[in-house]
Amino acid sequence: MVGASCGTVAANVIDTHCHLTGDRYKGGLGAILTTAREAGLSAMIAVAVDVEDAYAAQSLSEAEPDVWCTAGVHPSEAGRDHNLEQLEQLISHPRCLAWGEMGLDGHWPDPTLPAQRALFEAQLAVVKQVDGLGGALKPIILHSRRAVEEVLETLKRVGICGSRCVFHCFTEGPELIHPVLAFGAHVSFTGVVTYRNAADVAAASDEVPLDRLMVETDSPYLTPEPHRGTWPNEPANVVHVSHYLAARRGMSNADFEAATDATAQSFFGVP
Repeated sequence: MVGASCGTVAANVIDTHCHLTGDRYKGGLGAILTTAREAGLSAMIAVAVDVEDAYAAQSLSEAEPDVWCTAGVHPSEAGRDHNLEQLEQLISHPRCLAWGEMGLDGHWPDPTLPAQRALFEAQLAVVKQVDGLGGALKPIILHSRRAVEEVLETLKRVGICGSRCVFHCFTEGPELIHPVLAFGAHVSFTGVVTYRNAADVAAASDEVPLDRLMVETDSPYLTPEPHRGTWPNEPANVVHVSHYLAARRGMSNADFEAATDATAQSFFGVP
């Protein structure tokens, strides 16, 4: 079990971004959730990649009291048919904490950026429509790999407030963390920050105030050190991300975990 090698058991760590639905875990999701709880996780946010996945995450969150869900379509799904009107119903569910993930990805050539832009802006239109109905404005989880500047420009043009946004799985350097922070957004880091060839990402993490910093796994992807190369990644491994960032700041694991948990609870509304 991954959790068995996590060292000191964490206290109430929240994995703010993981993918738990479908057939991602060959050994079964039950074992993954058990390992996460044994590692000290208090909550996991199952992030959707399309409408169907959002319904699956919703069902999982109804069955597991420490799992929450989101509603959105990943940029990799651009160019396909999506009934985005269903997002309005999904986001209203009491277990649904946020929109997303949505955004742009400049790393792969397919889907094309024009198709991704159309999907991103269509989702933001749904967000604005729901905003207009009143009630609390739910957070937005953003995918921005190799596209941070364009994602920022789009959000500003559409009129999205930075304080409700989190740039998840941030994998850029300090030069791009500064405009994100100036926008007022939160930032979340995955196992990438622990990699020896990602010193620029670690340097960017140093710039983020604790009240805007969160940790995640993005499991089953991006397994952190010391388990890099192991598939699948799983929520229990979020403690390695947390401990790495705590050490960079000269903080105890407990103090760092308390700070990032407080940020996650405030941002997402996790009880």
